[in-house]
Amino acid sequence: MNRRRAPHAASAELLHTLGRLTAQAREGAELHHARVELAEVLQREMLPAALPVLPGLRTAARYAPARDGLDIGGDWYDGFRLPEGALAFSIGDVQGHDVEAAAFMGQVRICLRAVSAIVDDPGEVLSRANDVLLSMDARLFATCTLLRFDPDTWEMETARAGHVPAVWATADGRYGIADDEGGLPLGLLPGAGYAVTRHRLTEAGAFVLVTDGVVEGPPFPLDEGLRRVARVVREGVTAEPEELAAEVMKVADSTGHADDAAVLVIRHDAAPAEP
Repeated sequence: MNRRRAPHAASAELLHTLGRLTAQAREGAELHHARVELAEVLQREMLPAALPVLPGLRTAARYAPARDGLDIGGDWYDGFRLPEGALAFSIGDVQGHDVEAAAFMGQVRICLRAVSAIVDDPGEVLSRANDVLLSMDARLFATCTLLRFDPDTWEMETARAGHVPAVWATADGRYGIADDEGGLPLGLLPGAGYAVTRHRLTEAGAFVLVTDGVVEGPPFPLDEGLRRVARVVREGVTAEPEELAAEVMKVADSTGHADDAAVLVIRHDAAPAEP
């Protein structure tokens, strides 16, 4: 009789154990889902509702969360007006993911805006922002590109902190990957310097900034992703900025990326003729 009861007792114990583990797994999954949801809400709420424009310069942006929902929280884009009528744009990617990365992303954006209001040179802005972020002891770092457009000179100045190079194209068929010098990511080393590259926009065209989630995936090298984006920008250089941003974001679908992704498109006319 005892032998007949043993299997039943073992089955009951196994079912109890499975039930307990299932409940724990469900609880853990719900907690993780809540954290991911919070990170995505933080991300979207902190991204700008609109980007600034000027006569002869139009913009558009796209953001896509990670496919599996695990890597949300680090990417951003931004655009804002500066004193004296210039415009600034930034794009970047915080190391790490989840709520902490989303919160740090907000701090980086605010820091860049605050410093840009009192400092013109994009390289100096990144340098000062880097020191401010280090003073906060956040233990995170961020890559980014900061761009300043002056409507009086029709000149674009860019500085890069460990970020993916920009891609450009002009309406006359030229295109490429920007070879401007970059510096260290923000939040790594005190006193870091950042070179500035200046471009006078003599031809109508597009300047496109992306995060690595657009151009890089597990089986997909960064260089190939950038080349694909360059071809897309060349072919769509005269399209509306929203259309071009959407086409660039499609590159992310081909890379098998697991990260979130952001695209910022700046479409510009040729510089006005000098008197």
